Order: sequence, then structure tokens, then C-alpha cells
Amino acid sequence: MSVGLKEIVIPAAAALISASVLLIARSVAFRFLHRWAEKTETKVDDIIIKSLKTPSIYWCIAIGLYIGVAVSDFPEKYVFYFSRAIHIIVILSITIATASLSGKISKNYIQKLDLPIPTTGLAYGILKGTILVVGFLIILSLLGVSITPLITALGVGGLAVALALQDTLANLFAGIHILVEKSIRVGDFIKLETGQEGYVEDITWRTTRVRMLPNNTVIIPNSKLAQSVVTNYYLPEKRMSLLIPIGVSYSSDPEKVEKILVEEAKKAVGQVQGLLGEPEPFVRFIPGFGDSSLDFTLICQVQEFVDQYLAQHELRKRIFKRFKEEGIEIPFPHRTIYLREEKDWKR
Repeated sequence: MSVGLKEIVIPAAAALISASVLLIARSVAFRFLHRWAEKTETKVDDIIIKSLKTPSIYWCIAIGLYIGVAVSDFPEKYVFYFSRAIHIIVILSITIATASLSGKISKNYIQKLDLPIPTTGLAYGILKGTILVVGFLIILSLLGVSITPLITALGVGGLAVALALQDTLANLFAGIHILVEKSIRVGDFIKLETGQEGYVEDITWRTTRVRMLPNNTVIIPNSKLAQSVVTNYYLPEKRMSLLIPIGVSYSSDPEKVEKILVEEAKKAVGQVQGLLGEPEPFVRFIPGFGDSSLDFTLICQVQEFVDQYLAQHELRKRIFKRFKEEGIEIPFPHRTIYLREEKDWKR
């Protein structure tokens, strides 16, 4: 065996053995960590383990290569390039792992504490992009590339790109504005000025997705959403008032009608999903005197917007049944028409 062959085989064997030992140790360590994470209540440890599982493979290989290069008799020039390449691989894998880990942990933390901060695709993208840019700048610095000329070139090129992508950038900054203002959040039930209404599923860098009650999705550019009139049924809180108009005959006693309506609404609390008992239901003699009926309005509270449909359904059935039992008439619209003969008109 020649000396040249030995110079290659020994470092390769050292790198292979070192990487193999590290991969075995990694496998044992992750098995232990998985068992430990299953016993804990928090999800943070599961997220960390999952995020580090793939990058740790590259770290083991990189360390093995580093050991192989360290024990070799390669010329200093090649050792320098090998070491630099290994450092870049390690930094890149750490950057990607950190970006993924930070996004998942922040999302889990916000959801756990129920903070009024939107966990959207746009917010996750901004956080991940920031970490990736920092890692990229560190790699450039390691390679000895001056960042100042690069920033200048990006500034000039960015101006040209901004002019070419005006609509895209408008949607991006409109999405950021919506997130910061918190007027529309993921999970909110909103109604657009065009009439569509539904749950906000996500706010991305370009569009906002709204899932309607028929289970269809409306995709709205962020710039248009920021400029339109939107009703948010979850602000300032989810609870909302439900107004049910009810008309009875002019022969009915208003006091009795009011009492019956309040009683039926109170009985339904706890039996009808989403119907709240606080504040207590009440009745107002509004709009008042109709063309064919005395018009009342029953006012009660529901837990959120979609609960109003079942609440109205059940309350109307109960009220109709009670009116029949009490002999209270719900009148049909009617008109009185006076006719006169033509000969009488000529006189």
C-alpha cells in the first residue's frame, strides 16, 4: 500500500467511524428523549425533538468529516477548504432548524396562552425569513464576502423589483397592517361588504382565506381587504345580541305577550345550545303598531354569531306552541277595501 493511499484511507476511516458512532449515539439519545417527552404534558419538548431530528444527522456527519480532516496529512490549503465547507453546512443546518423551531414554538405558545396575536402564515413566514437572512449573512461573513456592496446592490435591485411588483408588495404590506392592527384575526367570523361571511382561516403574504358556512373558501387579496368595509362579529367579544321580531293580534294583551316571551326565552336557556341567560332576555314593544299586528322584539344573548340560527329556530317553535296554548293569535296581513259604484261616483 502506497503512502498516498494511506493518506486517504486513514482520514476516511476516521471520518466514517466517528460519524457512525455519533449516529448510533444520536439514535439512542432520541429514543430516550421520545420516551421522556411522552410523559410530559407540554408540547414544547415534542416540537424541539421533532425539529432537531433531521438536522442532527448532518451535525454527526459534519463532525465525523471534521475529525477525518483533522487526522489527515492533507495540505493546509485543502484542510482549510474542507473546514470551511463543514462550517457552512453546520451553520446552514442550524439556521434552518432554528427557523423551523422558533416558528413552531411561538405558534404553540400563542395558542396555549390564548394571546390576541394571530398565528398566521404571514407571521410565521416573516419570523422564519428573518432567521434565514441572518444565517445567510453569517455564511457570507464566514466566506469573507463583504456585505456592504451586497446591500447596495440589493437596494438598487430592490427598487426595480418594487416597481415591477407593486401589487404583490401592496398585498404584503396590507397583510402586515392587518396583523398589526388586529382588526381581523385568524378564527374570527367576519362579513365582507360584498355580502360573503365566514371564518378567517389564514392571512398569508398575498391573500386572506375566509371559509364560508357552506364550506366554500373565499380568497381575498390583502390590499382589497384592507380597503373594504368588514364587519367582525368576534370584536370586541364573541357574545352578541339576538333580536327576534314577533307580531300578535291587536286583541292581545301586551303585558301578557311580554310575559310569555320572556318566560319561554328563560326556559330555553340551558336547553338550546349557545343561548345565554346573562344578561336576562327581555322584550320591547318595538316597532310597535304595525298595519295588521302589534309588533314586539325579543332580545336575548347568544354565545357567538353562528349560534343565532339554532336559537331562533328553537325559540320560534316554543313561542308558537305557547301562543296556541294561550289563545294568542298571530294575524295574517289584511286590507279593508271600500268599493263604490260608478253612478255614485258621477253624482
